Amino acid sequence: MNIDFNPALNDRLFLKNPQSTELGKKIIKEAISLISSIGYEQFTFKKLAIEIETTEATIYRYFVNKHKLLIYLVNWYWTYLEFQMIIQLKTINKPADKIKKIIDILVWEDNSEIDFGAFDHQALYFITIAEGNKTYLSKDVDENNKDMLYKPVKDLSGRIAAVFSEYNPGYKYPNTLASSVIDLSHLQYFFMHHLPRLSDFAKKKRPKDIEAFLEDLIFKTLA
Repeated sequence: MNIDFNPALNDRLFLKNPQSTELGKKIIKEAISLISSIGYEQFTFKKLAIEIETTEATIYRYFVNKHKLLIYLVNWYWTYLEFQMIIQLKTINKPADKIKKIIDILVWEDNSEIDFGAFDHQALYFITIAEGNKTYLSKDVDENNKDMLYKPVKDLSGRIAAVFSEYNPGYKYPNTLASSVIDLSHLQYFFMHHLPRLSDFAKKKRPKDIEAFLEDLIFKTLA
């Protein structure tokens, strides 16, 4: 299913909205491809400029640095996940079934029938897994937080926490559990492929096994 999804992201992330021009959209599309391919550490605006046949100065007219660009990309992903949860949970009544659907959405490799249209959603998923924590594990975290740059992941986590509270209103730590589950869904996928001794899923490498683990963890915790 192809959905025309164009979120209104925090304008403090960019100098010029990349969605406002064809060049800006190309910058985002090729940045996703390049970061997914070579990693955030090796990624530079110079390399991106070569890919899209423009100048570094042109890219700097859109983003002040590559960290703001990374936050932009990861926030796009968080916003889309919340969008999917709003749509898919709307027709589900039982909190337990909502939790199962949330897990299915978080472990997103299985959902290949849903995409971003112009953007490579799988590449963006892998970027969020490998690089997502770098958006806030930085010296700028407090300043960025004041600018509300982490609102998308907070909104996503809050929506999940609300479902946990619906399942068990007496549970004292719904926000902590929600943020931990988001992180675990990505860390275990990463460990499964790269650090196998930190995971029980490395042999078969099946995302569904991660989903089963998260279900076991959440329902036992909320019991």
